[in-house]
Amino acid sequence: MTDIPEISVVIPCLNEEDNVRPIYEAVRDQMERHAASFEILFIDNCSSDRTRDILREISDEDPRVWSIFNTRNFGQMRSPTHAIYQARGGAVVGMCADFQDPPELLGEFIHAWRGGAQIVLGVRRSEKSGLLLTAIRKAGYGFLESNADYKVIPGATGFGLYDRRVVDTLKSWHEPEPFFRGMLVESGFRFQVIPYDRPERRHGETKNNWRELIKFAVSGFAGSSKESLRLPIFWSMGFALVSCLVFVAAIIRFMTTGDATLWLMLGVELLLFSILLLFMGLLGEQVRLIAERTRNTALVIEQERVNFPPLTGPAAGQRTPNTQIAPSDVA
Repeated sequence: MTDIPEISVVIPCLNEEDNVRPIYEAVRDQMERHAASFEILFIDNCSSDRTRDILREISDEDPRVWSIFNTRNFGQMRSPTHAIYQARGGAVVGMCADFQDPPELLGEFIHAWRGGAQIVLGVRRSEKSGLLLTAIRKAGYGFLESNADYKVIPGATGFGLYDRRVVDTLKSWHEPEPFFRGMLVESGFRFQVIPYDRPERRHGETKNNWRELIKFAVSGFAGSSKESLRLPIFWSMGFALVSCLVFVAAIIRFMTTGDATLWLMLGVELLLFSILLLFMGLLGEQVRLIAERTRNTALVIEQERVNFPPLTGPAAGQRTPNTQIAPSDVA
């Protein structure tokens, strides 16, 4: 099959032998109803059950179904993103195999994309988790809202549809540990959100234990908030101000009682701590700059060009490595 499909649906899985056939059938039915043409791409992260055998059976039955089998478990950030980059469709859908991303929304995603949205994100209205996890999640979103390099969308898990040029743009960044849902927002392409109520997992148990959730949160924060590397500089300024106030208090103490030793010691300690934080902040800034220089990200992604002369000669069709053009706004 050489024709490029209109829609590619990417479904990562790990030990989902009870879910892969039902999710295939549900997605297939939705795609046959809403898409002009489609492919379904499964990527298996080294399952130890019958998931791969079932995927082989499905692929034999339906040539629109492709599968990638990883040599080992590469984690829930790298494996799904790799599959998205291998998909060929004019738009790519990313979703889970366990029915917590409802296939019934695929028609809405496609309709929104055809209407001009370059990214369509499903956003959960609420999370079915304990009080502690809910509080931690809210605190984490609040911290990201204040410190992230771009807008954070609470409830967005990456379940959604992405235009072909969005996928190609993110692929060109060569991010080694891709926090894909953050990269989508960082790119600046037009997006639309579609709220939904999270359904129950159909079969089996979630693979996201506390350890995996913490790893994912740390990687996501590190990838979406390089601005946080500058925080020690601001803390340094705060401690420096406090140390100045302590020195003023020490002078007053010396003038009134003649003994300001403790105040002077406290002021010196705060000043030294301020200097330490300053150097940590400068080091963090260097790390941030190294990350930006080694990451193949465009300086800007242009929305439109007006009154620019057309390129001619060898330069036609080429642009500098630091420039990327957003999709549908450019003729």
